[in-house]
Amino acid sequence: MSPAGAPASRFAPSPTGFLHKGHALSALTADQVAREVGGHLILRIEDIDAERSRPAFEAAIFEDLAWLGLQWETPVRRQSEHLDDYAAALERLHERGLVYRCFKTRAEVLADIGRAPHEASPAYAGAPLAEAEEAARLAAGEAFAWRLSIAAAREALGAAWDELEFVEQGLGPNGELGPQRARPELSGDVILGRKGLGVAYHLAVVVDDALQGITHVVRGEDLFEAVPVQRLLQALLDLPTPTYHHHRLLLGADGKRLAKRDRSKTLRALRGSGVTPEALKAELGFG
Repeated sequence: MSPAGAPASRFAPSPTGFLHKGHALSALTADQVAREVGGHLILRIEDIDAERSRPAFEAAIFEDLAWLGLQWETPVRRQSEHLDDYAAALERLHERGLVYRCFKTRAEVLADIGRAPHEASPAYAGAPLAEAEEAARLAAGEAFAWRLSIAAAREALGAAWDELEFVEQGLGPNGELGPQRARPELSGDVILGRKGLGVAYHLAVVVDDALQGITHVVRGEDLFEAVPVQRLLQALLDLPTPTYHHHRLLLGADGKRLAKRDRSKTLRALRGSGVTPEALKAELGFG
């Protein structure tokens, strides 16, 4: 973790596959931003997907980043070792009536969205069950998800709802730059956790960024739409709001963004073929 008050950016990969060129672009951008603001690069391992995360992939992350010449703060935070932090944040939201148990399946949620008025936002908005029905379904052991109630959040924030903003210093997918109005209602009642499966992405990263003192969140432009919900969670949990820096995505020959399944583009494959870190940095614009 960086010294208290020092600027910090982060690179937060999931150990579910080998890093590819797109990850290199993100890590190098995060490092560049950290140096530009006189701060530090923090590496975080986002391994809450226990089914797909593997120690071998985590070891490869360290190897690949070292090959790129990057240095990061230690110790490295692994999300799987801090589940209590996320549970505590979820409980805070629950105590304030800001989340509710949703027992609906994905198909049922999609059906509800489809029945919504055509002028409404294509996002799910639910409500807590009656106490007796919820108790019965819990007693029956039914699966459920914890959903953030946009309606309850709007009521809790009052006038502050209309003041939810964030600053973009990179570039959003539609050229967004500078102060941006956050509109979390467009995402609907997102899932923050599931019974027996722990926390979801939105809540985990908000808690982690605050605990690690992240001042600059650097990531691909595909995650730009995640900011409004995360900005809302920061407000509800009284957490600081970092500056955001989204960057372009690397695309494959098929026009789709690179994925971990594209083994020919992994950093270990490039390294094995004789590509040097200097050559890769130059290709990505960091020469």
